Amino acid sequence: MIKKTGRQTLIFTNAPVITGYASVVGKKEAQGPLGALFDKCISDSRAGCKTYEDAESSLQRDAAMLALKKSGLDAKDIDISLAGDLLNQCIASAFAQKDLKIPYLGQYGACSTMAQALLTAAVFAESGAAENVLCSASSHFCSAERQYRFPMEYGEIRTPTAQWTVTGAGSCVVSAGGKGVSIAAATPGIITDAGVTDANNMGAAMAPAVGIIRPYYPAEDADWQAFTSQIQRKGEKPAG
Repeated sequence: MIKKTGRQTLIFTNAPVITGYASVVGKKEAQGPLGALFDKCISDSRAGCKTYEDAESSLQRDAAMLALKKSGLDAKDIDISLAGDLLNQCIASAFAQKDLKIPYLGQYGACSTMAQALLTAAVFAESGAAENVLCSASSHFCSAERQYRFPMEYGEIRTPTAQWTVTGAGSCVVSAGGKGVSIAAATPGIITDAGVTDANNMGAAMAPAVGIIRPYYPAEDADWQAFTSQIQRKGEKPAG
């Protein structure tokens, strides 16, 4: 059952569960401090494909299949798939999803795509509209940078403050029940103009989101207190 508190926050009293998750990344990401935590790393930026866009689709497809395997489910067990990327018309996701034969809704939230997918998946699972939902998001340096920010054909020099688009994909399965981290609540944000004028400094544009968000304090809500008490008795930890 979904309960709304305040203007923005949804409380999922049955708390849908992330039953499986996986990540697939490129060579640069694998060399970082989190390299050992990824499920699969590729050394070829094209992943054996002819184009970077097709390579991105393969990353997302691999992540989805790994997440399904880790959740103990097959594609036929998934009621709906929510996926997105940074390209026009979510084309990388469309080609990643076409072989899975799962009803599909494209998501486009840029850096918030996975959070948006998880929120939507929780609503589907909590409402009874779906038993299992697949969530996926991907990007690829060479496909995204070719299209915007620093189009590679221009041969521009990147500024020191420019961020690097990740080459990788993540996927997870959200289920109405099972074992795993639960999604206890979700709060969609509100667009706020922070007045950042440096188009190259994306970090400055994103960082204030943490500071300006008005958090919901569940200790003030009787329904939340009852729900968390129930979760604690089960020895689980709600996430939200």
